[in-house]
Amino acid sequence: MTDVTGASADVLHTLFHSDQGGHEQVVLCQDRASGLKAVIAIHSTALGPALGGTRFYPYATEAEAVADALNLARGMSYKNAMAGLDHGGGKAVIIGDPERDKTEELLLAYGRMVASLGGRYVTACDVGTYVADMDVVARECRWTTGRSPENGGAGDSSVLTAFGVYQGMRASAQHLWGDPSLRGRRVGVAGVGKVGHHLVKHLRDEGAEVVVTDVRADTVQRILAQYPEGVTAVADTEELIRVAGLDIYAPCALGGALNDDSVPVLTAKVVCGAANNQLAHPGVEKDLADRGILYAPDYVVNAGGVIQVADELHGFDFDRCRAKAAGIFDTTLAIFARAKEDGIPPAAAADRIAEQRMAEARASRAAQ
Repeated sequence: MTDVTGASADVLHTLFHSDQGGHEQVVLCQDRASGLKAVIAIHSTALGPALGGTRFYPYATEAEAVADALNLARGMSYKNAMAGLDHGGGKAVIIGDPERDKTEELLLAYGRMVASLGGRYVTACDVGTYVADMDVVARECRWTTGRSPENGGAGDSSVLTAFGVYQGMRASAQHLWGDPSLRGRRVGVAGVGKVGHHLVKHLRDEGAEVVVTDVRADTVQRILAQYPEGVTAVADTEELIRVAGLDIYAPCALGGALNDDSVPVLTAKVVCGAANNQLAHPGVEKDLADRGILYAPDYVVNAGGVIQVADELHGFDFDRCRAKAAGIFDTTLAIFARAKEDGIPPAAAADRIAEQRMAEARASRAAQ
């Protein structure tokens, strides 16, 4: 989506009255025995059961947790719509430090909370939760994806997330330079963890020059050791966005990477990365367009992971998922074409297409 909801003390006003509201259901969950405190937000079920991951994070306040859940759930409605999935948008957040507070008892209690919704919300991994966690949650809740292959799941979704971002980059190159090839292009990747390191492989396999950075020095060193040629590193994101001759910038870590400080100094002609909620606030998408920077909407190009976990519900087939994720290339091109036709930034064009699909689904349901 083109905006990010900040933490608001007036959560009810956000839910019922603001542009960031419109959610169908928000569930506050507590299990005193295990220490579970969680928020499950269902934004829309127009296209089908809400699908979205579970974030485990030490929020400063409960209001901040609710605001994050609302924003993330709304984003999943748009992501799932643009990915062509028969799923609405939902998200859950567990309040706490995953390194300290995560226990088997807590995850089982969380699974019971999701199960109590009767399939309106399907959960998966997100920041702070992993495949092993979903295996535990699934013991109490059959509406759980992102499980291990040993437990009937598809395993790590970062492989297809990276593949989808790579397809978005190819589409961006096709639109801007008339050729989808990334050979010889200089690509900056901020964050080379779960998704970023797979993205680097795609880029190097095609012959792109890659510049990386990450908050973890050991992660950067592993990448440099794996690719002794064609990959260099810089100290931090502030340096990366200023690298001369950068063709593409790929934010693959935290949200809000595109803001009032970064956009004016960004050297790249394309932004296409895996991070969620890259636009720090409304208006940034126009700032990018005004500078002639092509923005591939994050929730479109990073949808490979949700395509995978959705497929898991129907008996996972990797080749089928990879083929669907490859369609991100055509979807991204269609967004650029719509943006040009309507005279709006690509982020706004993506929103319009997603909203149209959801509206058509609601109208079809009402007519039945």
